[in-house]
Amino acid sequence: MTLALSGQRVIITGAGQGLGAAIARVFARHGADLVLMDVDTAGMAAVNDAIGGIALCLTVDLADAKATEAAIAAIPGPVDTLIHNAAILRPEPLEAVSFETFTATMNVGIQAAFQLSQAVWSGMKSKGGGALIFVSSQSGIKGFVDETAYCAAKHALEGFSKCLAMEGEAHGIVSCTITPGRAMHTPMSERNYPPELKAEWIEPERLAPAFVHIATTRDATFSGQRLNAWELSQDQGTDT
Repeated sequence: MTLALSGQRVIITGAGQGLGAAIARVFARHGADLVLMDVDTAGMAAVNDAIGGIALCLTVDLADAKATEAAIAAIPGPVDTLIHNAAILRPEPLEAVSFETFTATMNVGIQAAFQLSQAVWSGMKSKGGGALIFVSSQSGIKGFVDETAYCAAKHALEGFSKCLAMEGEAHGIVSCTITPGRAMHTPMSERNYPPELKAEWIEPERLAPAFVHIATTRDATFSGQRLNAWELSQDQGTDT
C-alpha cells in the first residue's frame, strides 16, 4: 500500500539548511502539511518562502527541553511522519570538549528524539500507524577521532529507534534510522569534510526519495533497520 503525502502532517527538524531543507522542499511538492523546526529562523524562513509559505515554522533550540516542549505544544494535531534530522557536530579532542557542547550535542541528538517521538506516539497509534525516521551516520556504529559527543548521540539514536520499532509493531508505527550513504553537500560537510570527500559529494535532494518512500509505504520490513538513503533513493529513481 502506498499512502498519499497530500494532507499528511510531517515534522522535519533541522529544516533550515542542508538535508532537512532538501527533504522539506520535496515533501512540499508532494503536498505534505509541513511542520519545520530549526534554531535558525532566517534559514527556515528562506526554505518556507521557497515552498510557497505553506509550512508551520517553529524556531526552537532542541537542546533545550523546555523550548522543545513549547514547540511541541504548537503542533496542531496528530503527526503522520517525524523526520529527526537535527544534529550538532563540533569535532574536538576529548580534552577540549566542554560540558556544554557535550550536553547540547546529546540533547539535540537523543533528548529531542525522545521528546518528539513520545509527543507524536499516541496520535500515530490512534491513526493506525506512522513513520519515525531518525537521520544517523557512520558515527552511529563506529567511533571517530574528535567525535566523542556526536558518536555518543548517534549510537544512542540507533538503539532508541530499535526499541520504538518493537513497541510500534502492533500499532503500524515504523521506526528506522537512515544514513546518507554518500557524502553530501551541506553547511555541516563544508565545515568538516576533507578535500577528498568534497570532491565527490552530492546535493541532498538526491537522497530525498528515500524519505518519501518510507513515509508513503511505511514498509514494516524497514522498521528497526538502518537504511541507506542513497541506495533506497536509487531504487526509487530520482523523480522527486
